Amino acid sequence: MIQDAMELVRVDLAKANGSYYGQTSLIDAEGRVGDGQDGQIQFDRLEFESPEDLMRHLYYTCMRSNVSEPPWTTDGSTIFCPRRFDGWSCWEPTLAGTVAENFCPKFILGFDPRRLAYRTCHENGSWFVHPLSGREWSNYTNCIDTEDMQLRRLVNDIYIGGYTVSFLTLIISLCIFHSFRTLKCTRIRIHIHLFTSLALSCLFWIFWYKFVVEDPDVLNANTGWCVGLHILLHYLMLVNYFWMFCEGLHLHLVLVIVFIKDIVAMRWFVTIGWILPVVLVSLYALVRNTLEPLDTEHCWMNESHAMWLLTIPVCFSLVASLVFLINVVRVLLTKLSSTSPHPAPLGLRKATRATLILIPLFGLQHILLPLRPEKGCSVERYYQIGAALLISLQGLCVSCLFCFANHDVIFAVQCYLSRFFPDLVTHPFLESNGGQPATQSRDVVV
Repeated sequence: MIQDAMELVRVDLAKANGSYYGQTSLIDAEGRVGDGQDGQIQFDRLEFESPEDLMRHLYYTCMRSNVSEPPWTTDGSTIFCPRRFDGWSCWEPTLAGTVAENFCPKFILGFDPRRLAYRTCHENGSWFVHPLSGREWSNYTNCIDTEDMQLRRLVNDIYIGGYTVSFLTLIISLCIFHSFRTLKCTRIRIHIHLFTSLALSCLFWIFWYKFVVEDPDVLNANTGWCVGLHILLHYLMLVNYFWMFCEGLHLHLVLVIVFIKDIVAMRWFVTIGWILPVVLVSLYALVRNTLEPLDTEHCWMNESHAMWLLTIPVCFSLVASLVFLINVVRVLLTKLSSTSPHPAPLGLRKATRATLILIPLFGLQHILLPLRPEKGCSVERYYQIGAALLISLQGLCVSCLFCFANHDVIFAVQCYLSRFFPDLVTHPFLESNGGQPATQSRDVVV
């Protein structure tokens, strides 16, 4: 009975007011669940194991009032609509020809408990029946914070648009890397792995926002494919950060260690970048699957303590990358001195500069995450939009720094274009030193 009542209200709201209201549930647009702890839902200082238990409590509390309170008496001319529980709220007996008011239920995220819901009592003592559903209907449309709804939609659109732009630029970059023989070196191979992981991540994040976040039926069904997509996304997140770590590690090896076989280095990089994340994300999935029910509901969108199993390795990789780069900068400054007999190549300096930009960029979201403003705060809108732009456009930034602004990529593209448009594009050999590209080392190309 309780579930039928909840479904009836959800369906009626959807038919009467558009699909958004049919999507209202005990989770918000970002997948957060109500104020309970340890997988429980709190309401009026009571804790419930599930939404069904909460609805059952509200229903029996409402119905008990019919027994505990004396029946409404009339003098023959006064008519009341009877007490009703609609699945969310208990509506007291209401004088015919009036409109009853109830505060919006606070346990429904997306509803503003300071607003009022309405239910119309007709002159004949019957509740308003919605013409589409043919059932009694309560008006909860005023409970929705439309500004918050628009913000959530805007943020989702920014994520989808940003990931799409990043995906396209990453694919273009990969095509460039694979098209020119002059770009075959260890450094570029590392770039290719990083770009591939980022492109896959962007693609699956687009799927996530289009087919999971925007569809509450998928969230409530909690099917295996959406849980698998969640795990895949977090695996790719680890892969992204670990290949960024490999970028910094390679710079360190080239400048400090110097003598190392490319094939040996690449084997270690592939192990770190692709295989180690499999171990970590498998551990995360196993641990999370054994936690409270709340951790395994709604396609695992809810915040979980198990996430620390991924956050700690990510932060460690960022700190280690930064340490490597600080040491690289120190060595570069030494080599750039006028007394140094072996100045650092231009490509290595550019690589260090690009990586120094990307490491803080990738780490910024982990710095800002604990600083998330409270819901409804005046700066929340700017935080959400800024975070969406920062995270979704990381692929674009990587493409610009490691490909489109890459000296050797520009050199290779100029050589190629000069064959077809000699009058428009000057052959770069004519502008370089003695007919050689500016970057001499095969391993220090950005």
